[in-house]
Amino acid sequence: MLRENTPSDAKVNFGFIILISSVAALGGFLFGYDSGCINGAIDALQVAFNASNLGSGFNVASMLLGCAVGAFMAGGLADKFGRRPTLFVSAILFGISAFGSGIAGGSLVFIMFRLIGGFAVGAASIISPAYISEIAPAAYRGRLSSLQQLAIVLGLFLAFLSNYLIAAAAGGASETFWLGYEAWRWMFWVELIPVALFGLGLFLIPESPRYLVAVGRKEEAQVILGKISHPDDAANKVASIQKTVSSERKPKLSDIFKDGTKKLHPIVWVGLAIAALQQLVGINVVFYYGAVLWKTAGFSEADALKINVIGGIINVVSTVVAIALVDKWGRKPLLLTGSAGMAIFLGVLAVIFGTANVDAAGDLQLSGSAGTVALICANCYIIMFGISWGPVMWVMLGEMFPNRIRGAALAVAGLSQWITNFAVTMTFPILLASIGLGGAYGLYAGFALISFFIVKAIVRETKGRTLEDMQAD
Repeated sequence: MLRENTPSDAKVNFGFIILISSVAALGGFLFGYDSGCINGAIDALQVAFNASNLGSGFNVASMLLGCAVGAFMAGGLADKFGRRPTLFVSAILFGISAFGSGIAGGSLVFIMFRLIGGFAVGAASIISPAYISEIAPAAYRGRLSSLQQLAIVLGLFLAFLSNYLIAAAAGGASETFWLGYEAWRWMFWVELIPVALFGLGLFLIPESPRYLVAVGRKEEAQVILGKISHPDDAANKVASIQKTVSSERKPKLSDIFKDGTKKLHPIVWVGLAIAALQQLVGINVVFYYGAVLWKTAGFSEADALKINVIGGIINVVSTVVAIALVDKWGRKPLLLTGSAGMAIFLGVLAVIFGTANVDAAGDLQLSGSAGTVALICANCYIIMFGISWGPVMWVMLGEMFPNRIRGAALAVAGLSQWITNFAVTMTFPILLASIGLGGAYGLYAGFALISFFIVKAIVRETKGRTLEDMQAD
């Protein structure tokens, strides 16, 4: 059932909602920064640690194993201890990872700290959008939940910009920078600034009212809901939430199965599919390996890092557009538009890279026009992702599951997303060495096309529906 906005929807304390949503979204910012800061450090790490291509790939992808564990455990931890305490732990782990990655003297220590950071990223990737969806009124939930993706792409952009500025000041990522430490180490240490802001900001936000109702703290939930919307509405909202929360037992992983069977709920399959497809279109190859990718295509390190910055700006602008459209157009139309656009532009890139000449060093030699077309198509691909799958996948994961299975469903959907991310990230160096950029982009184009038909067939629109409406699914 779709609900029209009620009069009480217009009485929300929008300033307070923006504040707490923005603080929660800082978890997404750190997710983006942590993912992007390694982009400019890959070659320097390979030299510093004397790593092979496979080892270099694992230096990048190792964090994603931690992400998978963090995402899988986050739902259960948040259901047991609360959303806010779980985000506090994530902030601490972000700090440990950022500092430790910068002091690492070898691959083993580096990977250990990246795994710790991955746990924080995975947890934040699940809890931040879930928290926002639980405090946001239905009429604004899509745009507010999209703050998570906006924060992610801002984090990516600032990581790319920081990498570029640090490398430019030092004369290269492997060169000595401040206090006698290499530039690549500072690329990780800069993250400590937003980590501190996130930790301090968490003192300003309340616990999720839906979590409080689930654990029997209805009076506290009513107070918070009174601050978010109108005090006269708070009691009714608590009662509405109470109807959809299982009070007989705590949420558990078996919730994702149909009663008395070992079959997953259909809505969980949808969540698994969209979580995996967001990665199978290859977007994080651009974000993690952007410098390597463009150097392979014949650009210098400085130019490759500059292209990353341009792509980061485009990604931010695209996400802002998505925030403006997600509650007007709806989630499904944006996903379909993005899938079609990505398939087209990835296909063109596959042709350009697949037909380019290769020099003696194995680098592609693009003609002037081919290089220009490749840059345009790559940025159009980022635009298509930025207005669709980037923010919309997180919006849908935060709102598509009914309350009775939300924690468990988020855990397995997050696990799907991060395992797929790991697989794509780990295999890119192998694909690059075997079938080249053309073949790799052709593969990602194929998945973009598949995503169009899967969304058309199984994804249901969630625009305008309250989280309580999802209970009927």
